[in-house]
Amino acid sequence: MTNYLNHSVSSLNLPFERDIFLRTLIRELSGTLQDVVGLEEASGFISVVGERMGRQINQDYKSALEVSNLSRKQVADVLVDLKKRIQGDFYMIEEDDEKIVFGNRICPFAEKVLNRPAMCMMTSNVFGTIAANNLGYAKVELQDTIAQGASECRVIVYLKLTQEAEDAEGREYFKGLESI
Repeated sequence: MTNYLNHSVSSLNLPFERDIFLRTLIRELSGTLQDVVGLEEASGFISVVGERMGRQINQDYKSALEVSNLSRKQVADVLVDLKKRIQGDFYMIEEDDEKIVFGNRICPFAEKVLNRPAMCMMTSNVFGTIAANNLGYAKVELQDTIAQGASECRVIVYLKLTQEAEDAEGREYFKGLESI
């Protein structure tokens, strides 16, 4: 009781602010989904949210750039820029007509993503939706993820259905259609 008398509640040094609160909320929601319905189903639910966000983000960038469609280079730049704006550290490793390979040193969800691989569906669906809606097709492979304990993420966005893309484990996206 004396502690309470000596400190006002508003002056307590606690780690609560909007960003940490929202990241914790998403972590707990995805963890609950993973525990209740399993990783695959949880990933599916989060995919729906990621796809919707991807469509909105795509429209926002196209409007800001005053274009009706993004080029391959613009898609790559938009994906890196988006992640930087939300405090990730994505960078381009490789880009050509067939694929764009990204690395990432810092997840936008920070430590909240650990052991929550379903949260990576946000990246897959946002990247896949933006790429497919501008370039016609995308397949996103989450090759390595911080969520599963890697020191960095490696994300490959295939832009053409090549043998390499076909052999890759990932989700496919098509212009105007939901992911498969």
